[in-house]
Amino acid sequence: MGLLDTLLGRTKPVRANLDALFALPSAAVTLETAAGLVLSGRAGVCWKSPAGQQAADVQHEIRDLLDIPEDAHDPGGTPTAEGALDRPATPAPAGRPSPAIGRLTQAEDSYGYQWLLLDDSDTEDLVARVHLVNSTLTDNGWGPQLLCSVFGLVPGAEAGPDARPLYLVYLYKRGTFYPFAPQGGQRRDNELELRIRAVVAVDLPVEQDLSRWFPLWDLPVR
Repeated sequence: MGLLDTLLGRTKPVRANLDALFALPSAAVTLETAAGLVLSGRAGVCWKSPAGQQAADVQHEIRDLLDIPEDAHDPGGTPTAEGALDRPATPAPAGRPSPAIGRLTQAEDSYGYQWLLLDDSDTEDLVARVHLVNSTLTDNGWGPQLLCSVFGLVPGAEAGPDARPLYLVYLYKRGTFYPFAPQGGQRRDNELELRIRAVVAVDLPVEQDLSRWFPLWDLPVR
C-alpha cells in the first residue's frame, strides 16, 4: 500500500487464503473416522452480484470467465459446463495435477445469492475444482463478490443411527471454516455444529467468531 493510500485511509483488500481449502481432504478422513460423516461429492461457490449490475450481464460475464457454454443447460434451464478452462489452472497440492472444472451449474437461491455448483465423487478433485473456480474469479477481479464455498456432508456406512446431513462452510474473506446443520425451516442444530467443530479443528482453520457462523437457508447444495 502506498503513502497516498495511507494518508487517504484507503486499504487494499486482504487476498483470501484459498490454500486453506486443500486441508479439507485430511479433515474428511477425520470426519469419517470420528463422526461417520463423508463428503457428499457436492459443493457450491456463493457470490453476490455487484450493485447496479444487471443479473443477466453478470451471468454472461461469469459464463465467459469459466467457459460455460451459452447453449448448455440442465433440465431446469440452468447453464452448465463440461470440460476444461482454456487458461492455466491454479496448481493443486504437490503431486496432483489440477483437474478441469468439469460439470458446473449456475443457480440462485431465494435470497438472491448466486451459486456455482460442482459435483465430483473424488474429494481431492472436488476441492481442487472449488479452488479453481474461486481463484479464477479472484484473478479476474471478482474477489469482492465471493462470499463462501460450501461442501455437503452425509452419513457414511459407519455412521451412527443419529447421524444426519450437514455442511462445511468456507468463508472466502476469512480463510476459515465452520459447520452448518440446518434442521428444517429456519432452525439449526447448534449442538451438532459445536461437536463437528471439535472434530475438524485438528485439520481445518475453524472460524473462532461464532457470530460469523452465518445460516445459509435455502442453499442449493444437496
